[in-house]
Amino acid sequence: MRALTLTLVALILALQWPLWLGKGSWLRVWQLDKQVQEQKEVNVKLALRNTALDAEVRDLKQGSAAIEERARNELGMIRPGEVFFQLLDHANNKIGTPN
Repeated sequence: MRALTLTLVALILALQWPLWLGKGSWLRVWQLDKQVQEQKEVNVKLALRNTALDAEVRDLKQGSAAIEERARNELGMIRPGEVFFQLLDHANNKIGTPN
């Protein structure tokens, strides 16, 4: 009777081993599910970035206002005959503020 019990316990353990620790185990499924969730979060962030880039590309292709804005802000360009004024904030002034 004892040998039969040990044989059945060994058989149950042999059948349960792949379920808990094998290639398709619950632990592996849990890890893969976690990776899928993390990748979905990354994909959402990238989709938002792609949407913003797509809108910027459409603006640059369709109108000159976006190109002019970029030229002014990023390159410091001005139109002929315009006068450029730069106002400094006293808090950010490197020279110092008078007392």
